[in-house]
Amino acid sequence: MEPGGQSRRVTIVDVARHAEVSTTTVSKVLRNAYGASPATRAKVRKAMAELGYRPYAAARGMRGQTYTIGVMLPDIRNPFFPDIIDGLTEALRDTDYQVLMGPGGCNDEQAEARMTEAMIDRGMDGMILVAPVSSRSHLEHVAAAVPTVIVGRHGRSASYDSVAADDIAGAALVVGHLAGLGHRRIAHIDHAETDPDRLAEMSNAVRADGYREAMAAHGLADEIDIVSTTYTQEGGYLGARLLLDRPRLPTAIFAGADVVAMGVIQAVDEAGLSIPQDISVAGYDNTSLAALVPVSLTSVDQAGTHIGAHAARLLLDRIADRGRPSAQVKLAPTLVPRRTTAPPPA
Repeated sequence: MEPGGQSRRVTIVDVARHAEVSTTTVSKVLRNAYGASPATRAKVRKAMAELGYRPYAAARGMRGQTYTIGVMLPDIRNPFFPDIIDGLTEALRDTDYQVLMGPGGCNDEQAEARMTEAMIDRGMDGMILVAPVSSRSHLEHVAAAVPTVIVGRHGRSASYDSVAADDIAGAALVVGHLAGLGHRRIAHIDHAETDPDRLAEMSNAVRADGYREAMAAHGLADEIDIVSTTYTQEGGYLGARLLLDRPRLPTAIFAGADVVAMGVIQAVDEAGLSIPQDISVAGYDNTSLAALVPVSLTSVDQAGTHIGAHAARLLLDRIADRGRPSAQVKLAPTLVPRRTTAPPPA
């Protein structure tokens, strides 16, 4: 014990003595660098655990690395995003990196910019931005400062890597499923996109384009019906209310996200209608909510854990080699039919 009863912080010198190795070897293990055998790594990590050693992030930052990764989430209430975090943290399990998350603010470019700048200021080794709404120029500004991976946008850039699901194919799966059940009046609830410069990159806009293309492919171009609100439960509720107030009701509603579908289900129930007897409902993301027995929502699985794992892999590669060509990963979605979809009423 130090004077005054305060314990002294354990250093790598202490770890090296305890493990009977050099401080250089301990440093290599901490940095996950070459030059230490698996047996030596295990020996050093055991010593760290026994001594309760914790790397001092500030000191590591001054040496050029903090072993922290910042993850910006636009909406912490969306049940799809935890799947991405699960895949990300699992991929980083055997590394020294720790994930620090921050809310970007729903569709708030200024709040998102403040969060990304704060992460840069705090010396993050890399950043993963999930469904960012910032301009391409701001994203490239961030990527110039720190290795960056963008999740959920379809644009390509030489400055950063990206991971997204094939939203055109995902929308086609929903429309094909509903049309195959006999539905013709298939409506879609979209997220209102206000910036034309980023329109082609956003997953919600691409998803809506996929809906239009699939409806036309099934001979239903005259039945295309899109209501634009927000990708929230409230947005789903408001969108469904607009659709249910029409003289000619849809027989099926394709919600752009599972959280949107929850609002649709609420509105349909309040209108005194039954799912799927009166109206079929399909979502997107295949979140844990969709699989709950009372909900049993038909949904598109875009493999959130795989998205997170790919984002982690790309970011580690980018941290190791800032100069490598950018990479874009596009994952194929699958449809998970459940009890909220059925043939339309006679």
